[in-house]
Amino acid sequence: MTTTTHQSQLETCIQNCLDCLRDCEYCASACLNSDMVKMMVQCIKLCQDCADTCTLCARFMSRNSALHAQMCSVCAEACDRCATECEKHNSEHCKRCAQSCRRCADSCRQMAKAMAA
Repeated sequence: MTTTTHQSQLETCIQNCLDCLRDCEYCASACLNSDMVKMMVQCIKLCQDCADTCTLCARFMSRNSALHAQMCSVCAEACDRCATECEKHNSEHCKRCAQSCRRCADSCRQMAKAMAA
């Protein structure tokens, strides 16, 4: 992989992590403020896990940590879990969060695969 291609992929992945972080935080907050908060506990927990993982992943990639490929794998897993939960709900914030999580998971998997090559 060329340096330019890698840098572009890295920047895209960082942006996807930051977008996912934002959407997960918004979703968790909206769920906490809903009338059905007790029903949304798992969604809130997974959104918080995903947001924290996305933050750490973006930071590792930004400083070109030797561990960022592994962090991307963990982030993809957190995103998949969050997306699966959010897809169970009909609210717009959950739908947007699930889409953002799927995009981030795909990007992180590509980054982890590229670093392993």
